[in-house]
Amino acid sequence: MSDPVVDKIQKNPKYQELRSKRTGFGWTMTLLMMVVYYGYIALIAFNKPFLATPIGSGVTTLGIPIGMGVIVFTIIITAIYVRRANSEFDDLTAEILKDASK
Repeated sequence: MSDPVVDKIQKNPKYQELRSKRTGFGWTMTLLMMVVYYGYIALIAFNKPFLATPIGSGVTTLGIPIGMGVIVFTIIITAIYVRRANSEFDDLTAEILKDASK
C-alpha cells in the first residue's frame, strides 16, 4: 500500500532534480573534507619533519596552523552546505510540496 502523495512527489521532475543536486553536492563536499582531513593525517604519519618545521624563531611549528586550517576548512564547507541547503534546496522542496498539494 503506497501513499498517493508520496508517489506524486517521487514522480515530480523537481524532486528528481533536488535528489541529484543534493546527492552530488553532498558527495563533492564529503570528498573535499576527506582529502583535507586524510591529507593532514598522512602528513602526520609520513612527513613529521615537515610539520615539525618551526615558524620564525618561536616554538610554533607548521603543524599548528595547518591543523587549525583543517578546522577552519571544516567550518567553511559546513557553512557553504547550510547556505545552499537553506536557499536552493529549500526552495526546490517548497516547490515540490506546492505541486504535491494540488
